[in-house]
Amino acid sequence: MRIPFAKAHGARNDFLLTWASDAPANVLRDAARAICDRHAGPGADGWILISPPPRRDAGHHGAIRLFNSDGSESEISGNGTRCAAAFLLDTGLESREVRILTGAGIKHLRVLDRRGLTFLFEMNMGAARVDDARFALTLSSGPLDVSLIQVGNPQCAVQVENFDFGWRGVGREIESHPYFPNRTNVSFFRPVDGHTIEVRFWERGAGGTMSSGTGSTGAAAAAMARGLVTSPVRVLTEAGPLDLREEGGELYLTGPAEITCGGEFYFDQRPKDSQ
Repeated sequence: MRIPFAKAHGARNDFLLTWASDAPANVLRDAARAICDRHAGPGADGWILISPPPRRDAGHHGAIRLFNSDGSESEISGNGTRCAAAFLLDTGLESREVRILTGAGIKHLRVLDRRGLTFLFEMNMGAARVDDARFALTLSSGPLDVSLIQVGNPQCAVQVENFDFGWRGVGREIESHPYFPNRTNVSFFRPVDGHTIEVRFWERGAGGTMSSGTGSTGAAAAAMARGLVTSPVRVLTEAGPLDLREEGGELYLTGPAEITCGGEFYFDQRPKDSQ
């Protein structure tokens, strides 16, 4: 089966985008693992399936399902949702305001700038729910002080002094910790000044990523809950800065999305042991 795709990234957090009608509905998890494979497929942090609205008054311009590179399904990705908005605009949508139905509800995006296939969006991430600003999570190395946040998906934010330690291994352990039955996203953040944090990300189902929209939102919400920063907050990721501001209790994330290429993936639906 040939699966058409476009590839895009939001601050180097990369995604493959396919119309849902072009995807093999009965084996989506297997297809996600295959198409996201960086050696045997186009490769990406996740695969996004996009469906047009069922009717004009549906309240959104498109609906998305997000599959991580390990085949698991996630509620939302901030960077991925921006990429989906770019895809919709590139395929004919004419609007400065884009509404996308995600697993965490309808998200509103505003186009701040467009230059060809490179976009800058401000996205309403909604209100962050701080379940616990300071929670003692017991790891194999002992207790760790973390913040538990909900931003449409689960976030565990860890304040650190620097990143000169095996944070990827710690992130892997936290992601699958028994306290999180559905696993969790993990961010490690370091306050820089009253409006800036630096962050590293370990994402549920994808591992280490250079940036994360929801991870940036969760880390900023944790830093604000701890009184370390105030709005607006610049989040320094390995791929560059993302900016957040708070208004009326909701967080707005500004960041890029760029469509880089497209093609077809030749997906073999046969079980591996039959090949």
